[in-house]
Amino acid sequence: MRRYELLQSIAPLLTDEFVICNLGFPSQELYSIRDTDHHFYMLGSMGLSSSIGLGLAMEIDNTVISIDGDGSVLMNLGTLSTIALEDRKNFILLIVDNGSYGSTGDQPTHTAKGTSLAAIAKAAGIASSVEVAGVDAAEKLAECLKTPGPHVIVAKVEPGSPALTPIPLSSLAIRDRFRDAVKQART
Repeated sequence: MRRYELLQSIAPLLTDEFVICNLGFPSQELYSIRDTDHHFYMLGSMGLSSSIGLGLAMEIDNTVISIDGDGSVLMNLGTLSTIALEDRKNFILLIVDNGSYGSTGDQPTHTAKGTSLAAIAKAAGIASSVEVAGVDAAEKLAECLKTPGPHVIVAKVEPGSPALTPIPLSSLAIRDRFRDAVKQART
């Protein structure tokens, strides 16, 4: 299973949750599968999806899901300690681990050579950290949506991305519609 198929499998579970999606191909893929104003598609800022999602979870009661990649999380490992310390019950970090920097040519990450992001998350203090095969990610996400977090799901998938057109929204349009959705949820 590749990331695109994983995103297809979890899309039906994404109802009123707010989703922060990692930059590049993951955002393009989620946009092509199911676009909604509850999805914030990152067009830059590699490594910050988890931090942005945590910040949002600290400000709203709705469930927030950050979809991040292994390469991005490796660039910002400190976020795992912050997630643990903030202990937000409404936060889920879904790390799609394809063992590569997919948006820059599939160069291998350290997870391709044995680094376990689930073990690092547990060591940082996130008790609900688990590694699953990509085909099991939707089932695990469904479980996590029913129980207080924070949760970290590391879903192992194969590298590779389909050819997709870029998201036809400007970064300002993405920001504005997402901000409006968050405001509406707070009222």
